[in-house]
Amino acid sequence: MAIIPIIKIGHPTLRKVAQPVSDFDDELNSLAENMIETMRLGEGIGLAAPQVNISKRMFVIDLKLIDENLEAKAYINPKILSTEGSESFEEGCLSIPGIRAEVIRPVKIEVQYQTISGEQTTEELDGLTARVFQHEFDHLEGILFIDKIAPLKKKLLEPKLKELEGVFANQWTG
Repeated sequence: MAIIPIIKIGHPTLRKVAQPVSDFDDELNSLAENMIETMRLGEGIGLAAPQVNISKRMFVIDLKLIDENLEAKAYINPKILSTEGSESFEEGCLSIPGIRAEVIRPVKIEVQYQTISGEQTTEELDGLTARVFQHEFDHLEGILFIDKIAPLKKKLLEPKLKELEGVFANQWTG
């Protein structure tokens, strides 16, 4: 397995809508394993392919951090079919280091996705699993959690966000 560099705010791939996955092969399996290792090294609970500069509709979640009886899992070509309720909870992101903010999201969701082998699955998620799924799903749509925070909080974070974007944008262009 290999660690993949995580791109940061300011990189254009983070703002693109990711492309569907069509090949369920060894390369996809290796990518999922490498993303899980990268996520764990970064002490994250989820990681989307766009965060490692791969514009594919997939992400991984370390379910072991939510329930010790579960393992990390890849979600391919995910969809959110329905949502229920809402609650506010503090979020952060491996692509936006040092920034945390309250985000309102649905509490319960029904989702559909393909497993690493291509099998179509539908399930209901709630609590932290639902939140992480939605956060990672947003990455596939080119949305960052800072796009969903209260306007006043975003205004207060603006100088730090602009500084981060400037620092990291220079890495991709200069």
